[in-house]
Amino acid sequence: MGLEFLDVFEQWADSYDESVRGNNREYKAVFAGYEQILEAVTALSMGNVVEFGVGTGNLTMKLLNSGLNVIGFEPSVPMRGIAVAKLGSNAIILDGDFLHFPEIMNVNTIVSTYAFHHLTDEEKEEAIAKYGKLLSKGGRIVFADTMFESVEDYNNSIVKAREEGFHNLANDLETEHYTSIPILRTILEKSGFTVGFKRCNDFVWLMEGEKQ
Repeated sequence: MGLEFLDVFEQWADSYDESVRGNNREYKAVFAGYEQILEAVTALSMGNVVEFGVGTGNLTMKLLNSGLNVIGFEPSVPMRGIAVAKLGSNAIILDGDFLHFPEIMNVNTIVSTYAFHHLTDEEKEEAIAKYGKLLSKGGRIVFADTMFESVEDYNNSIVKAREEGFHNLANDLETEHYTSIPILRTILEKSGFTVGFKRCNDFVWLMEGEKQ
């Protein structure tokens, strides 16, 4: 489950918060409006929340500050350590990922930011199917991640990144499992969700699915 990218995050842990603040020129557009994206996910969350890909705990903090109950899963030891240090005893952050996590009950919302693209489309479908069984009617999936309106848009983004000299970004786009909105829509509807998408910046969309 995307664990082939784990080494990248173990190396990125100490500088991740600097990157999301826009201090990395190559990824500035990816993280444009970062705080507003986290706030949008938080605003759509309710009740007992499960967060996948906690990272350094930035979304977790907003969820907790909004009075929500949160259990977070993060497979990277360095990332998890930073999140625990940042959040203290206010949050439960455990080892786990989108597909492998302890049994959890009474979940109202499943959230994630900047992480779902680590799964292949087949793994995404497997994960959403799990969540469809975990959530009751009215339960929500709220993910913000890099995704594309079409395969053509995805390919164009790689070409543009290379033209701008952003070769690390282009390599990331080619290496990780970024997908398209039509594929994600089909996956969620197959597991009994209605779904909507809202653009947040040139790369990131907010995906909200509601269990029917």
